Amino acid sequence: MGLMGMMKMRMRQELIVFLAMYLILLFLPVFLYKDAYIIGILITCMVWGAMASVWNFTMGYAGIFTFGQFGFFVVAAYTSGMVTKYLGISPWLGILGGGLMAALVGVLIGLPCMKLKGAYIALITFALHLVVAPMIKVADPLGTGGSTGLMSIPSLNLGAYTFSRTDLIPWYYAALVISFLVLFVVYKIIFSSIGLGFIGLRDSEDFAKTLGINEYKYKLMVFGISAFLTGIMGGFYAHYAGIISPRLLGLDIFLLVMLMLIIGGMGIFPGAFLGGFIILFLNEFLRPLAAYRFLIFGAIVIVAIKLMPEGILGHLHIFKNRMGKRLLSRSAEAEPTRGQNV
Repeated sequence: MGLMGMMKMRMRQELIVFLAMYLILLFLPVFLYKDAYIIGILITCMVWGAMASVWNFTMGYAGIFTFGQFGFFVVAAYTSGMVTKYLGISPWLGILGGGLMAALVGVLIGLPCMKLKGAYIALITFALHLVVAPMIKVADPLGTGGSTGLMSIPSLNLGAYTFSRTDLIPWYYAALVISFLVLFVVYKIIFSSIGLGFIGLRDSEDFAKTLGINEYKYKLMVFGISAFLTGIMGGFYAHYAGIISPRLLGLDIFLLVMLMLIIGGMGIFPGAFLGGFIILFLNEFLRPLAAYRFLIFGAIVIVAIKLMPEGILGHLHIFKNRMGKRLLSRSAEAEPTRGQNV
């Protein structure tokens, strides 16, 4: 099988996994509609899982180690929350505006990263992560809410119907649709000529340049696209939660999303999304252990990296390929025996 054949097979397999996950999520409320606690966790899984998938696109496929995703998420959340609260703009337009603002910040952060690589990009983007919280606090007179946070953010609405925070089913399906669209865009980019350019620059930068791939243009595209998609999820989260604060930039959430990438599998679609459900449900299960849960998470990461360095979906791909090779070798061995019998 040629390279293009393998790419098409991988594309088909990952699409099947992606659609199967959303098909299951589509019908879950039929069985869980009375359990608001579980529905709330599932909404959170979709939000952070989608964000982790965009981060996986940046680090796993484009090979750019950036830590600015939470900065983009929070910038978009505050933008959407403030314009809808103070200017009376539709929350749906606020979410779009939040994504565009995050994209602008992403491009501005991407410009000084054009000629940098590896740890230097990580340091600059992590600086964004560190500087956003103080800026929110300083901008309290502008209506950010400072350390307390931005409160009373308007809910989403559809015509005359306004989403209620006591009925989570409409929020669930809104999260389902928005996260599906975000992940579908990520999927289409990964398996497009643009995605091949990202992967080419990641695996062999010099060879990619000989093919005419402009490294600087592609880097800016990665920053802009990933920031916009992350911002869409950030804007939605602001309206779902109704209150946001600089605590979104805390180390605990940062580590949880990192775990989603590791457990799901970097460079595997939709591994990070699957990792989001595993990690967040595990986090809820271990919540009574308070601070000790991160010790357990640390042990889980060590075991996972040792046993499944490619993540869950990556390990499944490897297992499937090995089984396929064994079946082929057995069939090849059986052919001479059949010939002798004849």
